[in-house]
Amino acid sequence: MSISVNGQSCVPPGFRFHPTEEELLNYYLRKKVASEQIDLDVIRDVDLNKLEPWDIQERCKIGSGPQNDWYFFSHKDKKYPTGTRTNRATAAGFWKATGRDKAIYNAVHRIGMRKTLVFYKGRAPHGQKSDWIMHEYRLDDPATDTAAATPTVTSAAAAAAAMAAAADGGQEDGWVVCRVFKKKHHHKEAGGGGGKHGGDGSAGAKAAHAYSSSDDALDQILQYMGRSCKQEHELPPPPTTCCSTTTTARTGP
Repeated sequence: MSISVNGQSCVPPGFRFHPTEEELLNYYLRKKVASEQIDLDVIRDVDLNKLEPWDIQERCKIGSGPQNDWYFFSHKDKKYPTGTRTNRATAAGFWKATGRDKAIYNAVHRIGMRKTLVFYKGRAPHGQKSDWIMHEYRLDDPATDTAAATPTVTSAAAAAAAMAAAADGGQEDGWVVCRVFKKKHHHKEAGGGGGKHGGDGSAGAKAAHAYSSSDDALDQILQYMGRSCKQEHELPPPPTTCCSTTTTARTGP
């Protein structure tokens, strides 16, 4: 069921779209690949090469409420006809993969992979790293899907081989579902300003109070020691005992 009006997703008030990774792969992407109808069609098709990440916010907005991540379907195209690399360049920059792909499992077996990419402004191989992050989900190939059981069932070597096969050549072209979001930075304000949960200021105040208490205690100790030393110097000297020798004169008979 499509609920788009003038290219924008129109949903009831209070609607929030927060699918799990398994739901993205097993329901939305699997139906998209099979050209089946999706019950609530809120994920749009996007040509990633023609859209900058900051434009995705408006293009893939769902409802009128605040949104921190955006979802869309994209058709991956190979960079070169005879190669395996995917073209992820835009007019303003390019998406660069980072880290290893992560396997996504359901309760029985592996269902797909997640690739993490960062957007760089400029031209490859140089570019300025931005705060835009993308998680790209792809389904396993049927052959890989049957071989990639959970690690508790198969050996670690077999699972690693299946993951490597999927990462290298597993569906490098075709439909994927993507989640784009902007990395958050939590800066500490000068003078003990609050952070994400307002904890930085409280922690700073507690630390300052602890340091102040320590200084006060040290001053009290030093003052006490000073008074003790002063009293010790002011005390009268202890009486000295002189040992007098008494000479007894011996008298004769």
